[in-house]
Amino acid sequence: MHEARSASVPVETRAADYLQAASMTAPLLGSGSQETPAVNTYNSACSELTVLLRSSEGGRLWNHPVTLTGNNSTYHLRLEPASHAVWTPNYFTSFELEQQIKEKLIRKENIHKGVGGALVGVRKVNPPEKFAPPRGITAAVTATLDFHGKDATLALRRPAKQPTATVEGKTRPLAANFSAPMSYYQPPGNRLFGGFNSKSYPAPIGLYFLQPYDPDRIPLVFVHGLFSTPWTWVQTINGLQADPEIRKHYQFWIFAYPTGNPILYSALRLREELAKADQLYPNHKPYVVVGHSMGGMLTHDQVVTVNEGMWDKALGQNARSFFKENSGNSLIVRATTFRANPRIKRVVFICTPHRGSDLASNGIGKIGISLITLPTRMAAVIMDSLTAADLAQITGSSKRLPNSITGLKPTNPALPVINGAPISVPYHSIIGDRGRGDSPNSSDGVVAYWSSHLDSAHRILRLHLGIRSTSKPTATVAQVGR
Repeated sequence: MHEARSASVPVETRAADYLQAASMTAPLLGSGSQETPAVNTYNSACSELTVLLRSSEGGRLWNHPVTLTGNNSTYHLRLEPASHAVWTPNYFTSFELEQQIKEKLIRKENIHKGVGGALVGVRKVNPPEKFAPPRGITAAVTATLDFHGKDATLALRRPAKQPTATVEGKTRPLAANFSAPMSYYQPPGNRLFGGFNSKSYPAPIGLYFLQPYDPDRIPLVFVHGLFSTPWTWVQTINGLQADPEIRKHYQFWIFAYPTGNPILYSALRLREELAKADQLYPNHKPYVVVGHSMGGMLTHDQVVTVNEGMWDKALGQNARSFFKENSGNSLIVRATTFRANPRIKRVVFICTPHRGSDLASNGIGKIGISLITLPTRMAAVIMDSLTAADLAQITGSSKRLPNSITGLKPTNPALPVINGAPISVPYHSIIGDRGRGDSPNSSDGVVAYWSSHLDSAHRILRLHLGIRSTSKPTATVAQVGR
């Protein structure tokens, strides 16, 4: 395929040469499960032909029947139309060869041997679509070619939906790389401070789809924690995708937010993003939401109902004055009163400080508070909505605005209000003890057992993990997958 790979050769000739290489090796594919010279040549021809046709001259030769003549042969090529297990040809705006993905985020790649060219399909349009990451939405694609004489059909198969396909008249396993679509995304340069402050955060606050929306699969929504960004979930999601049943039945979404903002505000933004998804895709399957650390607190707020009466019972006159002075549709009232989301069917809490963390009140917490800068508009809303007495009760100082660290203090008056509301769905708690086995006096290093433990959990799992449990995915993946 030397000539087919030469940029100095006309595109039509290169394409015909790729087709010739595939047609000559197709009869030699065998079962497809073994890596042989014929399989390697066929797979490379399929993937490289797909990239060439989609990218060359603005896609001039893409998605319509074409006749391609090379040095020795002429072929008539068409693309297979969309079906349950075949992508729509025009859905992806570009394709990347899986071996050319430069950013290696994944420690253990999920690569399946088989026939076909393993590709990363990328959909990036302008203006950006709702819920699309900045670099676009990606997915694993397997390109296959079937021949009837000189007539060839190129199919863009969905290996996550159907791991085998009839290729050249025989059912064979499909080659696929399920890690490469995740590695296509590039992590931010400064994850710590980007996770704190909205100005340096690597993406707008919002819900992002890591795969094309699929009405047949359950949305599994991941919410990261403090000092973090969505990249904390890369290894966990990759581990889950290693299970073919999870790949088949779940799709992966992430919620991104700067973690310095007040917890109830971030929970409001998550609630609003899920409502937008409900509006755009009203028939989606019920959510499963997984929250790590402070992200578990945002998740907790999605499955409880909190009303004015509960605040009144906890705070008395201060609560009554607060709700009297702020309109029902104001940001601060919407952040403090809400209903459980009926579209969520299950949640998983990982190392979640439901009752706060003592570290938020000590020197480390003070350092964290000093690093946080709230958005100007948010600071103005808080100043206009809360009295000096309110601020003193929430943060310990009439001159200090609330943020995520003050929200994590065990003395935060919001915590008993939230924890006093019944959780509306079955939930699982994954609790770390750093391998000491000393529960109920244990801690993951940041979150103590007394804070992460909830009595009515459907399942409680105490694992030998620290707070950075999502970066040590093996045990976490096993339990989330259950």
